[in-house]
Amino acid sequence: MSSEREQPILRVHDIDVVYGEAIHVLRGVSLEVPTGAIVAMLGANGAGKTTLLRACSGLLGVQQGSVTSGMILLDGVRIERAKPASVVRRGLAQVMEGRRIFGELTVEENLRAGAFTRRDRSGIRSTYEHVLELFPVLGERRRSQAGYLSGGEQQMLAIARALMAAPRLLLLDEPSLGLAPMIVEKIRDIIAAINRTGTSVLLVEQNASMALSIAHHAYVLETGRVVREGPGPELLDDPEIRRLYLGASEGPRHSFTTLAPTSRVRPWMP
Repeated sequence: MSSEREQPILRVHDIDVVYGEAIHVLRGVSLEVPTGAIVAMLGANGAGKTTLLRACSGLLGVQQGSVTSGMILLDGVRIERAKPASVVRRGLAQVMEGRRIFGELTVEENLRAGAFTRRDRSGIRSTYEHVLELFPVLGERRRSQAGYLSGGEQQMLAIARALMAAPRLLLLDEPSLGLAPMIVEKIRDIIAAINRTGTSVLLVEQNASMALSIAHHAYVLETGRVVREGPGPELLDDPEIRRLYLGASEGPRHSFTTLAPTSRVRPWMP
């Protein structure tokens, strides 16, 4: 995907992830996020999508998980053993599934918490003003207790809080989950707008239509393995993707793991 002259901002190479030394979740997963791109990761529940994000952000240890083999590189620096705060300081921020805002705090307090790894006060102020421009509703509600926001507003707050860390790479875990279609469209447009400012995005989604409509490239993860990858528009038009993930067929639903090997894209990493 990336050119030989510019290394990707994120490279995941042949990683295995195990929980509790017994549950093998990811098996030889490789992917990359080119600098300035939106990359989508599709897959059903239990495919390993959230585990992949946790491996990148340093949060595996919270669930007694670990990367047992392979490498994760952020701007060419290995981070698979790094602590979460260190990963954030290096320019990676994650918005977790379920929003995970601080419901008892105000909107403004949530945003300030997002900048906890930063010490540049002028930079924090500039980011804060930019975030409120991107999410005007949060500016209107900045004194409100976050727990009383609507579901869509809470998702916007979760994204805005992550942006307060000034990340160069933003990981989004199911940002459309539980939201009305109109709000999903707004979240999609916000993700595209964030990307246009220069922030790279790794987007994990079950809403394949939403994800592929803005993704430059996409991967399909099933039972802990990458089974398909390609440009976002190409996968959006692919009959198998439409049948498996967009509900475009009345016939039986299958898995890429049951398709003939010649119908799958082979791994692209050496």
